Amino acid sequence: MQILLVKLSSLGDVIHNFPVATDIRRAFPHAIIDWATDATYASLVAMHPAIRRIVPIHLRSFKRKWWQPSRIAQLFDDKAALVRERYDLIIDTQGLIKSALVANWANGNIAGFDKQSIREPMATRYYRDQYAVSRKEHAVVRNRALAALALGYTHLTECDYGLSVADEKEQAQAYAVLLHATSRDDKTWPLASWVVLGRALNQAGFKVILPSGNPAEYVTSAQIAERLDNAQAINAMPLPYTATMLAQAKLVVGVDTGLTHLGAALNRPTVGIYRSTSPELTGLYAGANNAAVINLGGGSRQHAASVSCDDVLATISTLKLTT
Repeated sequence: MQILLVKLSSLGDVIHNFPVATDIRRAFPHAIIDWATDATYASLVAMHPAIRRIVPIHLRSFKRKWWQPSRIAQLFDDKAALVRERYDLIIDTQGLIKSALVANWANGNIAGFDKQSIREPMATRYYRDQYAVSRKEHAVVRNRALAALALGYTHLTECDYGLSVADEKEQAQAYAVLLHATSRDDKTWPLASWVVLGRALNQAGFKVILPSGNPAEYVTSAQIAERLDNAQAINAMPLPYTATMLAQAKLVVGVDTGLTHLGAALNRPTVGIYRSTSPELTGLYAGANNAAVINLGGGSRQHAASVSCDDVLATISTLKLTT
């Protein structure tokens, strides 16, 4: 049996789809599983051992410079890469018009959410098989439920993201990763709060690592690091290197951003800070081996939640971390 998963973006959404690959592999040990995702995340999807082939879709680069002939040609190449395979089933767990269009490029019947369950109902016109899944459930639960209904397996074990990272030598000093960068200003946490948190972690014996995704984020990382006794600001790295760094952390603390979800998926004790978004449906979700995943706050753009340093430090104290 050949199956294609379609989950294009964003980073957190892609991470929330990894348990689907694990579930399918458990239900059908000999199934061939491919995954169509935005090219930005192809290297991350490759970290799941159940995935045979990743089909990169260059939608983000196309949107940035759609008028360039090379970008249009790239999308035709992406489509050709999908067309050359015949799938027994294509499962679109994203539920958007763009993901349904990409699913429609491939050869095979498409399964997805029904009109009452989906984010963009027009996408259902491309689905042969449509399934009702409550919109009140977390995204991980919804993804897993859709795949189970589409493929007919009923016994779902505990959530397992199934990621495999490169083995690295154990670090000489225990470290915590602080993820301050996010896609919207209203989701950020004050720089002063990161400094207070970092100093407390230094005093507890942890080095502080501050990753960055671009030069502007690196400036903020450096501003925090220079106010701490033992900290390192890190320039942007490819996702597999970032995953390896996160996998060895003793603690991950982050705002509502994809890398915070990756910390949880890699079974690290992870604390998420939610100010202008709600974690109820798309927040951090613990895997089978990780009970130490905690969401704090939860608000909206109109009514941002207040999450204090004391709130975060009190939560960290319950995790019983060791240096």
